[in-house]
Amino acid sequence: MPGFELFGDRERKEVMDVLETGVLFRYGFDNVRKGNWKAETFERRLCEITGIKHAHLCSSGTAALSIALASCGIGAGDEVIVPPFTFVATFEAVLNAGAVPVFSEIDETLCLDPGRLKDVLTDKTRAIIPVHMCGAMADIPAIKKFCRDHGLILIEDACQSLGASFNGRYLGTFGDMGCFSFDAVKTITCGEGGAVITDSTSLYNRADQYADHGHDHLGGADRGADDHPIIGANYRISELNAAVGVAQLSRLQEIIDIQRRNKERLKSALAQFKEVDFRRLPDPRGDSATFLSFFLPDGSMARHIAPELAKQGVDGCFYWYDNNWHYFRKWHHLKTMKTAAALPIQKMGEGSGSPAYDYSTVSLPISDSIMERTVSIQIKLSWTEDDIKKRVEAINRVFGLFNKQTTGR
Repeated sequence: MPGFELFGDRERKEVMDVLETGVLFRYGFDNVRKGNWKAETFERRLCEITGIKHAHLCSSGTAALSIALASCGIGAGDEVIVPPFTFVATFEAVLNAGAVPVFSEIDETLCLDPGRLKDVLTDKTRAIIPVHMCGAMADIPAIKKFCRDHGLILIEDACQSLGASFNGRYLGTFGDMGCFSFDAVKTITCGEGGAVITDSTSLYNRADQYADHGHDHLGGADRGADDHPIIGANYRISELNAAVGVAQLSRLQEIIDIQRRNKERLKSALAQFKEVDFRRLPDPRGDSATFLSFFLPDGSMARHIAPELAKQGVDGCFYWYDNNWHYFRKWHHLKTMKTAAALPIQKMGEGSGSPAYDYSTVSLPISDSIMERTVSIQIKLSWTEDDIKKRVEAINRVFGLFNKQTTGR
C-alpha cells in the first residue's frame, strides 16, 4: 500500500476523459460529458467486486461514516460503540452526528473484542462500528450476532481494508452499511474519496440523498427538478477524483497479491524470533496484507525495537501506543473535548454539575496491554527483490543485536 505506488497510464487516461469534456461535476451535463460517468462507473464496479447491491461514492472515508450514521438514523444522544484503536475519523463522525462514542476493549485481532461489548452496553446503545484495522478483519460474525441479539445497527468501518475478506465474503458487506476510504494512503486512492455500500435499497436511497443536500436525483438532466425529501449535506466526490479511482479499482487484485507476497517474506523473517507473536487473524486467507502487525513480550521491548527497525531501514514502522492519530491514549483533544463549536454531547450534562460523558476517565487496561506491545510494518508495493532482502537483513540485525544485549551472548 498505497495504490499510488502503481500509478500510470490507466489513471492518466481516465482523468483525461474527464478533462476533455470539462465536466467535473458528477451529476447532470448529460449532453457534453460524452458518456463519461466516472463516479457511477466506480460505484457499479465496486458492487461487482464486493457482491453488494448498492454503492455510493463520496468525498472521503470520514464522509462515508457520516453518511452511514445519518442514513441509519443515528443522532443526538444515541450511544455508538467504537474501538480505541482506529483513526480519529471514527469517533469524529459519531460526535458530529450528535451521538456519543463509547469505547470498548480490543483483543489480539487489534479490533473490537466481541466478548467485551456487553460491558459497555446500555439502554442508549443504538449501533456498533467495528473497525477492520490495518488491512485485516475483526471477528465480524461474532460482532454481527451481538448486534442481532441486542437489536443494534452494525456499521462496518472498512476504510483501511478494501479487498480484505472473511470466509470469502468481503469486509464491509456484513453490516447494515460498510464504509471505505480512498484517500492518498489507502489501498487504492482517488486522491480524496470514500464510499458507502449496502444491500438495503432504503438505506442506499437515504445515503444518496443525504450526501447531496437531500436531492432525490429523480429530475433527470434537470437538477433543479429534483425534490428534496430530507435535509442533507455536501459529501459529493468530483469526477476527477472518481476517474483516478476507476483506474485504481481495476488494480485492486494486483495490489492485494503484491502485498500478500511481500508481507509473507517479512513475516517469515520475524517468525524465527521467539519474542515475536503475530496479530490474530480470524481468516488469514482474507488478509489484504497492508500491514504486518506483531506483539513483543512487553512495552519496553516494543519501544526499543520499533524505532531501531526504522533506523536500520525498515521504513513504515509504527508503534501505535505513542501515535497521536490512531490510539485513544494520545487523543487529548477528545479527553478535554476541545471543539470549534459545542457539540450535543457537551450540552447534555449542562446543569448537572458534571459532563454527560467524561472521556478523561475512560479506562481501557486490556487494550493498553495489547497496544503497548504492538509494532506494525507497512507493506509497500514498490519494493524490489533487493529492497525486501535489505529489510529482512535489517530485521535479523536488530533482533540479533537486541538478544545479544539482553543475554550478553
